[in-house]
Order: sequence, then C-alpha cells, then structure tokens
Amino acid sequence: MTLKYLVTGATGGLGAQVLSYLVENVPASKYAAASSKETNRKQFEDRGIAFRVVNYDEPQSMESAFHDVENLLFVSTNTFDVKKRRKQHQSFVNAAKKMNVKHVWYTSLAFGGFRSDSKADVQQAHLMTEEMLRVSGITFTSIREGCYTDAFPVFMGWYPTTSTVYLPSDGPVAFTLRDELGEATARLMIRGGHDKEIVLLTAQQIVTFQEIVDVINDTTGRQVRLQLVSPDEFVRLKANDDEGGKPEGFFRMLLSWYDAIANGETATTDPLMADLLGREPVSPREAIRAFLTEDRDYVWHQNYINRG
Repeated sequence: MTLKYLVTGATGGLGAQVLSYLVENVPASKYAAASSKETNRKQFEDRGIAFRVVNYDEPQSMESAFHDVENLLFVSTNTFDVKKRRKQHQSFVNAAKKMNVKHVWYTSLAFGGFRSDSKADVQQAHLMTEEMLRVSGITFTSIREGCYTDAFPVFMGWYPTTSTVYLPSDGPVAFTLRDELGEATARLMIRGGHDKEIVLLTAQQIVTFQEIVDVINDTTGRQVRLQLVSPDEFVRLKANDDEGGKPEGFFRMLLSWYDAIANGETATTDPLMADLLGREPVSPREAIRAFLTEDRDYVWHQNYINRG
C-alpha cells in the first residue's frame, strides 16, 4: 500500500514537529515515522504511528523503508564529518531514486537566501546535497529553513552567566521558530508543488546580535554588552573560556558563519512561510522575549558539547 508521507529524523526537533502536524491533520494510515534506531519503534507504535528504520549508513534499510513512499522528508544528517555526510546523503538520494519515491523534501538551511554561492561552512553540505538531488533527476524541493530562533544562544555564545558577548562581526538574521518551521514544512508537503525548486521558509523580520542583547537586557534586567573583536581574538577568547566546552575548531568554523551574516546572507525573508501558516510567523524579538520571560536562564542544548 502506498504511504503518502514518510518523516525521517522523527526523533529530532524539526522532524518531530513535522510529524506532530501530520498526526493532528492527516489520517494515520497516510504517514509513518522513521529514525536510525530500531529501539525507537515502540515509542511511535505505542502512539499508533507506523515506524520504519532509516539508517543513513545502511542503504538496504533505506531501500526497504522507501518502498511505495510518495512524499519523503529528507532531514540532513547531523555529522560535521563532510566526507561521511557526503556518503550518507548520496546513499539516501540513490535509495530514493531506486525506490521511485515521488517527491523528496530536503531540509536545507537559509544561508545565502535563494542564492547558491554561500561561503558559510554550515551551508556547504546543503549545497552539495541540493546538487546531488538535481543530478539524480528525481522530483525534489529543497526547503531552506531559517536559522532557529531557539538556537540564538549558540549563534552568540551566550549563557545565563555571560556579561560580555564577544563576536567578530554583527549582522541581520531572519531567525525563525523551529516549531513554526516544522508546521510550515508539513503544510508545504501536504500542499505539494515546487517541483525541483528551492524555497525559503523564514520569519518576516530580521534582528541583529546587538538587538538580541538589548532584548536580553530589557527582558531579564541583565547588563550584557556586545563587544566586537578581531577573528583571531574571538577564537582565542572563546576557545579558552567557553562554558559549553566546545573546541577551538568549532569557533574557527564559526568565523565563516559570521562573515556570511555580516554580508547579509541570513537577511533574506520570504512570504511563503506566512502564506503556509495562514498567519504572520513570530518575529525573532518576540520569540526571544518569550523564551526569556518563561525562563530568564534560557539555554540551548547545542551550546554545550556534552548535551548533543
């Protein structure tokens, strides 16, 4: 029997949000969840959700899982090993093509907006995968998701104990709430279309790091300040004193992010997300204010190396 929607990465933040929308709005027979671990089966089947194992390192698991799938959500793997990611993503695309998946929906990132010349390190794997999808000839949509508002602490190296945020530059970012991205992605899959296109899902407003510092201070009563330093000084300061335990190499990688942000790569907004949601997405300032109002010591797990 044909499966209308298969959601990979269903235990991750974005995939879980996409699945949640499908659960609430689509008959249970039309969707299934997928993750790399068989041990996750029970948590889904206990909720009446069909489950398939999709291990990006095991092509056979993908071929089996992709059988008779119409719409496949392709969530990017989270490894920073470029060679490994290239192999994993190529295996995914090959399996989708072999099993005649009707439409692959790839979760890309919004660095560069609609352009494909970003120099940001974090965008390179996405550009590589978009090219794999093009070359394969399968029907796909690359969904360039806005940078998560939820993750603003990792973009700024900010912790509840931080009094000075050190950055090599400032610039505008169309930060977008992860749960709204999940909902919009699910709505996009249901609506269909955008064959062999790049689409952009973002909030409609941008915010700078200085403006985020102002929101932190206004909301929590702190007196945090932003100080711009040279790239080398940024790496030295962060590598020597990062509360989250991240290594020097991580901060050197971030330099390309900040260059891209300063050059306006994350400032592009698009009305598609508002159209899909049927409402204005929550603005970055409003969302950050809400996070800090609920918990003035708000943290983001990826800011800590030992929290995944």
